[in-house]
Amino acid sequence: MTSTALDGQAPVAAAPGRRYGLGAILAAVGIPTFMVTLDNLVVTNALPVIRTELNASLTDLQWFVNAYTLAFAALLLTAAALGDRLGRRRLFLAGIALFTLASAACALVTEPWMLIGARAIQGVGAAAVMPLALTLLASAVPERQRSAAIGIWGGISGLGVAVGPVVGGAVVEGLNWQWIFWLNVPIGVVAIVLAARVLKESHGIKQRLDLPGLGLASVGVLAIVWGVVNGADDGWTSGGVLTSLIAGVVLLAAFIGWERRTATPMLPLRLYKIRSFSVVNVVWFTFSLGVFGSVFLLSQFFQVVQHYSPLESGIRTMPWTMAPMVVAPIAGLIVDRVGPRVLVTTGQVLLVIALSWMALVTTAEVTFGQFLIPFILGGIGMGLTFAPLAAVMMTEMTDADRGVASGANSTIREIGVAMGIAVLVSVFASAGSYETPDLYVDGLVPAVWTGAAVVAVGAAASLLLPGKRKAVRS
Repeated sequence: MTSTALDGQAPVAAAPGRRYGLGAILAAVGIPTFMVTLDNLVVTNALPVIRTELNASLTDLQWFVNAYTLAFAALLLTAAALGDRLGRRRLFLAGIALFTLASAACALVTEPWMLIGARAIQGVGAAAVMPLALTLLASAVPERQRSAAIGIWGGISGLGVAVGPVVGGAVVEGLNWQWIFWLNVPIGVVAIVLAARVLKESHGIKQRLDLPGLGLASVGVLAIVWGVVNGADDGWTSGGVLTSLIAGVVLLAAFIGWERRTATPMLPLRLYKIRSFSVVNVVWFTFSLGVFGSVFLLSQFFQVVQHYSPLESGIRTMPWTMAPMVVAPIAGLIVDRVGPRVLVTTGQVLLVIALSWMALVTTAEVTFGQFLIPFILGGIGMGLTFAPLAAVMMTEMTDADRGVASGANSTIREIGVAMGIAVLVSVFASAGSYETPDLYVDGLVPAVWTGAAVVAVGAAASLLLPGKRKAVRS
């Protein structure tokens, strides 16, 4: 049974052990989390094949990823609010179902625009999964187990990141690229059955949906990303690009103004008075922009430049992508003892070193051995980022604010992914192209340097995170 809401606080689900143990609860929230994080990167190693089979352009390739991340980002906060009103488990299940159906649609497309549309619908479903998974987990486990549980959840997220390129490469090589989406269907069915059986329903504070805020934020971010994506090809001073960028900035400024004066804001700006919340948002954004923008291009390097198969390319990225699966749970277990500042700052510094190292050694003839150490350092850095940042939010927020805080952080992270791909591909397109291996390297190197510089900003900001003696909010 869930507890009754008191003093405006969100009800808390029953602790594990009364019916289901921690393992069952982690599986119920972890399998859907794995599925939606997998789809952030599973498509990257398939992009060269999809580009050929669907006759897609470089802009199409960006939108195959960004359609997912932008829809994901735009609706995260709304999904968290709807979960508070309608029931977190109910909306969580609906999100899994929509994601599963959209995955089947992705597998059936025959044109680039169809895949972009189906990926956007996938993102809508994912938006109901990620923030609610963490909220359901945090309220379902006792406080003494919360950091460890979040660490394991972070490891599951890391697993999705880790195996995404390898799964994508293996499926494309062994079957065809459509099967990277068909695989979600049986996983989604299992996830629905398990979550419906194990998770308890809970609600938060019910308030009116902030539809004007949703519209201003969504269209504003979309306008900016569209302008950045098209800037390199159309020219940064072209009418369409300038109009899009200016409109995006104006709409986001209007969003902030609206959120300040509406009684039921989608994003309560009071949360930004909590320093840890603001810092976590900055670090998530710079991390996602710099790292995932670089991954988008680096994951294609081995195929486009060195002519490896999709599976061979995925295997070569495993030292980078597998490390978070191991490191994130360990970081979750020790974060209360050493403090999030040490772990996150160390992680960001390792990522800066890794990206800078890759930019320095990358040539058309570079050997895999020259990438091995920076790949490992980058993976460790990612693992030291996921769980500690999530743990800060879950310990610093009250029960009533956890849903919107988790949604806000996930929104910032996904916007960072979309902006990272848009910005770094624009840098790439300004200096290089897909036409020859040398031209690809000419574009890749400055793009990865840009990613390293952005992550360095986040490393500096992470010094403001709480230390190990920071008191936990009640």
